[in-house]
Amino acid sequence: MGSENVAQPKMPKLKYWRFELDFEKIGWLTIDTPKSPVNVLGTECMAELETLSLRFEDLVASDELAGVVLLSAKENGFIAGADVREFDAMSDPSILPDALKRAHAVFNRIENLKVPVVAGIHGFCLGGGFELALACHYRIAVNDDKTRIGFPEVKLGIFPGFGGTGRSIRQAGPVAAMTAMLTGKFYRAGAAKGMGFVDKLVKHKDQLRWEARKAVMQRRKSEPAGFTKRVMAMGPLRGFTANKMRETVRKKANKKHYPAPHKLIDMYEKHGDDPKSLIKAELEYFPPLMATDTAANLRRVFFLSEGLKSQGVQKGPKPKFARVHVVGAGVMGGDIAAWCALRGMEVTLQDLDLERIAPALKRAKSLFKKRLRKPNLVAAAMARLTPDTEGKGVGRADVVIEAIVENLEIKQKLFSSIEPDLKPNAILATNTSSIPLENIASALKDPSRLIGLHFFNPVAQLPLVEVIEQKGNSEEIVRIGASFCTAIGKSPVVVKSAPGFLVNRVLMPYMLQAVMRVEKGENPVTIDKAAVAFGMPMGPIELMDVVGLDVGKSVAEELGQEVKEGGKFSGLVAAGKLGRKTGEGFYKWEDGKPQKGEAAKVADLEALGRELVKPLVDECEVCVKEKIVANADMADIGVIFGTGFAPFLGGPMQARKDGKA
Repeated sequence: MGSENVAQPKMPKLKYWRFELDFEKIGWLTIDTPKSPVNVLGTECMAELETLSLRFEDLVASDELAGVVLLSAKENGFIAGADVREFDAMSDPSILPDALKRAHAVFNRIENLKVPVVAGIHGFCLGGGFELALACHYRIAVNDDKTRIGFPEVKLGIFPGFGGTGRSIRQAGPVAAMTAMLTGKFYRAGAAKGMGFVDKLVKHKDQLRWEARKAVMQRRKSEPAGFTKRVMAMGPLRGFTANKMRETVRKKANKKHYPAPHKLIDMYEKHGDDPKSLIKAELEYFPPLMATDTAANLRRVFFLSEGLKSQGVQKGPKPKFARVHVVGAGVMGGDIAAWCALRGMEVTLQDLDLERIAPALKRAKSLFKKRLRKPNLVAAAMARLTPDTEGKGVGRADVVIEAIVENLEIKQKLFSSIEPDLKPNAILATNTSSIPLENIASALKDPSRLIGLHFFNPVAQLPLVEVIEQKGNSEEIVRIGASFCTAIGKSPVVVKSAPGFLVNRVLMPYMLQAVMRVEKGENPVTIDKAAVAFGMPMGPIELMDVVGLDVGKSVAEELGQEVKEGGKFSGLVAAGKLGRKTGEGFYKWEDGKPQKGEAAKVADLEALGRELVKPLVDECEVCVKEKIVANADMADIGVIFGTGFAPFLGGPMQARKDGKA
């Protein structure tokens, strides 16, 4: 913006940043992390920013700099956070405290510059990137669906450590800021502005520079949160809000397993009325958290989940998935179709008649309203989802997914009928949870093109898709299937075609052993409580009720697991008491919640939990030995995403390795 023919001040040699001074003395500072799809704040990048901030002070003192605008050169966003790849080394207590002090000093220097510093945000602005934006004097964000602002640190077993605690509370007040830090939630630009994190919205990325220039020229400065928001951090009200936060966090995060949110609340209770004091307290509270097993394991889970993307097509052009055809408008098929439409694809949903498709469209509309909110976006998503009773969408689809009844003959008949209409390189997939793919594929002229895409219920909430590889598949077609999963925002784990695949196979022994304990007279509430104490998201008896006792019995029999005849489990199934869906199973269900009695007293709940989880971990080891998944890492991330297995333990194989399962 007018930097041509302007004498540029002498600047340090830069690898991560670009700096240009224009004729109005506005300094345009652009971050562009080399050889990385996203910007991250690593050690070298921060060292350059430290040098730059010192240089800015000199330029301000000599009246050569009227203001600084911070922008990103990456298409996908501003700054994704600190460089997680450095966290293992940085967690060393002999390194981290000094590194944190330096980071604090850099951000303080930026905040204390005597000229305006403006952040122009598009796409992701997360973690350390958001903390840097908060150190700027004014924040402008693009108000589109790609902008996401937040603090994901709690998902890595830590909390903001670059001054974000105090600065976020200063801007948004304690309730909104602490909620953002404790939940790790990402906010859209409009919500972030409403909270006080952002000062100005623009419609398009190309408006950022012009609006930032105006902000510098008018010396705009962000207003801190008003008294009515700040009052919640004052005097006795701070203790009251801290206790309310503890109540909420306790329900979701066991203090022993996930110490970070609890430590953050402690820090807030002590220093929350003074942002500067709170920022300083990070130096004391943050380093011990980085060194915990929880943080190390959550980092491992983060890298494993990122690694799943590498299972997609690596060489040549990335496959495009514009159109999806789903056969079967039941809960599973309808929800897969809705999810694909939500993610921007044109979807045709096939069933025998419109009456069968109508409930799926109704559920889809609810999902779109919840996720997209704006009526025009909801209407656009609904327009992308088309009922198709005649199967006309098959010939145009890049991906065809079957999600009909679990019957081999019916599936074979369907696939042989649609095969002639398929595009030459379309993916052909089944969502079967139990039938060997080789058997289904035997009805096809080209059996090698059939893969499995096994989604989990509820589709909108569970991130995992098992990409099932059968004997005849090429590596390429499996990779294309994995690419499709990442294109719709799901995490693919490649699994060999074998009974139960990975997740159902490891879950069933765990659930059935718990059921057998109940058959022998043990208290189901105690069993569930022990599994949760171990770190599972819900107990195995409650899970069996959620899955459906009929489904559980059927899958158990397919996997060759014994279901005792004449026992309580068989009796409930025979009586049609199938769990949550019928209102009664092992528990009675009201408004979607199990009505549980009292748990029996147990000396060591966690030890009982370890005992309960042992069959799951044992079966995981067998799956790795039998090469059902490529390695122990894939087993760990698959079981975490598919069952909710305690992430703080790093997965079942890691937990056994560490002697914790």
